[in-house]
Amino acid sequence: MQNKRNKITDFRLSLVDDQTHKPILVTRFSRSSFLIAVISAVIIFCLSLFLIIAYTPVRTLIPGYPDARAKRAAIQNAIKIDSLEMLVARWELYSENMKRVLEGGEPVRIDSVIRKMAEENRTRLSDRQIKKQDSILRMNVGMEEDIRLSMSEVRNLHIEGMHFFCPLKGVISQGYDPSIHPFIDITAPANSMVYAVLDGTVISSGWSDDAGYTIQIQHVNDIISIYKHNQKLLKKVGDKVTAGDPIAIVGNTGTLTTGEHLHFELWYRGEAVDPTKYINF
Repeated sequence: MQNKRNKITDFRLSLVDDQTHKPILVTRFSRSSFLIAVISAVIIFCLSLFLIIAYTPVRTLIPGYPDARAKRAAIQNAIKIDSLEMLVARWELYSENMKRVLEGGEPVRIDSVIRKMAEENRTRLSDRQIKKQDSILRMNVGMEEDIRLSMSEVRNLHIEGMHFFCPLKGVISQGYDPSIHPFIDITAPANSMVYAVLDGTVISSGWSDDAGYTIQIQHVNDIISIYKHNQKLLKKVGDKVTAGDPIAIVGNTGTLTTGEHLHFELWYRGEAVDPTKYINF
């Protein structure tokens, strides 16, 4: 019983001047308060370390973290791969035409091959995926017929429920930032085709010193898509387009550009939105 009464529960930490023996700092604490203080210190240290790594350039010192040079190399490699694929396709076409000519047949028409390659690049879907999407489309159409959606209801469809077509097959070199970069830049090989993301009407098509050849398309539900720095425009003001229609050729025109890429903007009800949230690039 006496040992329990004399159990130590409180502690005191003192800093004393060695010469005068005058107390400098005296702190009293218990076991529980000491444990809480240690846990709090560990949590604060871990949180500070996380914030430093996540929001400062220190993260680039971590082995394996992709820095700006690695990202630039990845983009250049992706562009080289696309160029090599096009070169291989040309050599295959050349060898196939040589074979047909030597056998007395007619050579392959280049326009039909280009049209076929464009369709393959636009879809990139296997037969199983096409059948799956077709069944989903049929089911959606059936549901719409059952509940008899009116045209006004279709026009009021939110942007989250719409299906966008990818405007360009390439690599996003600079992402969306609402404060300093409210759009995205897509890098792709020269002469790549730019496509309309939705059905709509061309409301602007022309040249500006900063953006080069630019085209703007008005879509339903107050959606506007903008495509800048093109090499050539394929549509003029007033033209009707459907999702996936070629509208321009990617380029490097205008003063605010440093290479072949597409400056793409997506606006919804007067505000710029992040295209990567709605489009699978």
